Amino acid sequence: MAGVKMGKLFGTDGIRGTANQYPMTCEIVLRVGKSVARYFKEKNSRTAHRIVIGKDTRLSGYMIESALTSGIVSQGVDVLLVGPMPTPAIALLTKSLNCDAGIVLSASHNPASDNGIKIFSYDGFKLSDAVEDELEKLIFEDGAEGSALAGVESPVIGKAYRVHDAKGRYIEYVKSTIGNESLAGLKIVLDCANGATYSIAPHVFSELGADVLAIHNKPSGLNINLECGALYPESMRRSVEKSGADIGISLDGDGDRVIFCDETGQIVDGNKILGIFATELKNEGKLAGDTVVATKMANTGFDAAMKNAGIKVVKTDVGDKYVLEAVRNGNYNLGGEPNGHLLFFDYTTTDDGILVALQLLKIMKKTGKKLSELASFMQIFPQILININVKEKKAFEEIPGVNEKVEKYSEKLGDKGRVFLRYSGTENIARVFIEGEHEDMIKKIAEDIASSIKSEIGA
Repeated sequence: MAGVKMGKLFGTDGIRGTANQYPMTCEIVLRVGKSVARYFKEKNSRTAHRIVIGKDTRLSGYMIESALTSGIVSQGVDVLLVGPMPTPAIALLTKSLNCDAGIVLSASHNPASDNGIKIFSYDGFKLSDAVEDELEKLIFEDGAEGSALAGVESPVIGKAYRVHDAKGRYIEYVKSTIGNESLAGLKIVLDCANGATYSIAPHVFSELGADVLAIHNKPSGLNINLECGALYPESMRRSVEKSGADIGISLDGDGDRVIFCDETGQIVDGNKILGIFATELKNEGKLAGDTVVATKMANTGFDAAMKNAGIKVVKTDVGDKYVLEAVRNGNYNLGGEPNGHLLFFDYTTTDDGILVALQLLKIMKKTGKKLSELASFMQIFPQILININVKEKKAFEEIPGVNEKVEKYSEKLGDKGRVFLRYSGTENIARVFIEGEHEDMIKKIAEDIASSIKSEIGA
């Protein structure tokens, strides 16, 4: 493909990178639009074809949306534009609007300088690795007549439409997942991360009767995730302490992830949140297979609490796509990660921070318990996570000293802890994760292993 830099596009969650740099350039995005339109147009036997596009609040979203739309309509496929919308809303709208596919323009929790492309199939599920591989082949074709990049004749070029009721469709659906039960009497601090949920989330909770104090809900295009949201819950925590709220809810930039703090301003560990849902569904006889899906990052305390509750835990690799895969394959209905990605498969095909928050508030109303009380049933082992910027993702066993240290410390921790190393699926970051009984000990272990990685491949 002359003039276009080649390279792997799809990571663990779509395509992501710095806006206006490969792969998030207008040239590549145009090709993505053409290829996605061509692929799904050929797969679906419909008389009319259309793709819905949503985005978060990044300034670069205007540029990327235009390039993507141009590529799609050039293939004779219509585009439905819904503006800023949470990622899970696009999964829902793809089915609701009878589309061939749905696309979200977002880099999730990344800074405003980044952007990305997440693609949903017509059934509301993210694409499999096999489909992403097929799309990459189409994207890098040379554009000759008959290729994926050759456009249709001018009389059948697609059109772009603005959908004005998309926001309302999602709001009504997500409220229905708790039966539109009243949340009156609950005071909530809601951090919208200056992202995709900024105008939707406050409506959802206030329409159900909650007293909502919304913060970081004034996006500028450059302040998404800027010292706010799920990765930076400190201001949410302080607002809860200052306002006397019952709970703090902190969403990430595209709304598929959520972090909570209790009425005292204490951040509640994600293991505890997943455990609360699992035990509540088990008690109601609604936990499919009496099983919850978690990742290898789940805390040892979580495993113990689930065992005591008579709940089986299925473990997956790190990543919400692997949790979803295990939930689907096992016919389960609940899964999640400690970082705030949780899946209620009875209601949605992807993680949804607003929906998860509603389910938790419903439990608080039903039981009359504060979040601190609900979370007190589980003891969490101390954990240390060190993130290391790296210049390459070299196999850990090929880095001098790392294997020896992992073996030595794993033996030292025994069954009271563990050592876990992995690379980020979306960034050049190595993660050193240590769990054990004593925080001082595991901190020293993490720093020792991290030093070997830094000296070899640190950026």
